[in-house]
Amino acid sequence: MANYYLGYTPVRKIAHIDMDAFYASVEQRDDPRLRGKPVIVAWKGNRSVVCAASYEARAFGVRSAMPARRAERLCPNGIFVGPDFTRYRAVSRGVREIFKRHTDLIEPLSLDEAYLDVTTNKTGLPTATLVARTIREQIRKELSLTASAGVAPNKFLAKLASDWKKPDGLFVIRPNEVDAFLLPLPVGKLPGVGKVNEEKLAKLGIKTVRELRSLERVKLEREFGRYGVRLYELARGIDENPVVPDRPTKSISVEDTFQDDVLLAQTGPMIRHLAEKLWSVSRKESRIPRTVVLKLKTKEFNSPAVTREMRPHLRATN
Repeated sequence: MANYYLGYTPVRKIAHIDMDAFYASVEQRDDPRLRGKPVIVAWKGNRSVVCAASYEARAFGVRSAMPARRAERLCPNGIFVGPDFTRYRAVSRGVREIFKRHTDLIEPLSLDEAYLDVTTNKTGLPTATLVARTIREQIRKELSLTASAGVAPNKFLAKLASDWKKPDGLFVIRPNEVDAFLLPLPVGKLPGVGKVNEEKLAKLGIKTVRELRSLERVKLEREFGRYGVRLYELARGIDENPVVPDRPTKSISVEDTFQDDVLLAQTGPMIRHLAEKLWSVSRKESRIPRTVVLKLKTKEFNSPAVTREMRPHLRATN
């Protein structure tokens, strides 16, 4: 007999595997002098941003996407290491090979995390929990890195679970435990509830998932449009999105940061250089891009980016 939760949906077993402080951990693994030290993966400079931070650096408040100058102020003894994405991609491929021993249903989100559908697995392990534990052990033994994992009946819950015992942790949400885990959470933990939506919900008197569940679907749709339906489902632990292996790339981007201010009139050669890089990357995709977006950020680092969107008529060339 098939198992069910929430009354209707057949139980799936989804794992979300998330490498711990991936770029920084690779640097610490490959250079023993960095182990146990606050490592910040970024170039020093006014315009640089943090790509990753070791847990020793995170203890000082350093986070990814933070301006490097701010990271330097928060962690004066931090060791800055320039990113090496070629090496990180190679390590990521090694992690992916470990995943493939267990399932072909793998949906990468980035170099350092992925969803795995392990409802059935290729190694015959009896439980999804054991699959996740085995994957973590293989990553540790073969790659000398650690990963955190979450196991749950769907993708949204699995991702929440993988963050629950970071770093180097495993957390499982079984079907009969969904409500106990989910209802006390602040609504900000739900995917898509950023600062704006969190404030909007707060004005409605909603701060927890339990309170969110009390709102009728019609009201959520009226307040949030289509996303209101998603909120209604998330509050009930519902996420029917399947794990999609080899999901087509939705967008490709390249960017550059300049040490000194550049006048707008001087950006022409730089834009052409970026366009050439973007075209080179896009040629590796089987699809033809249809929209080009140019983003320009001013010297006020936190100011909104200025964008210009074009829809050129592109034609494949040999």
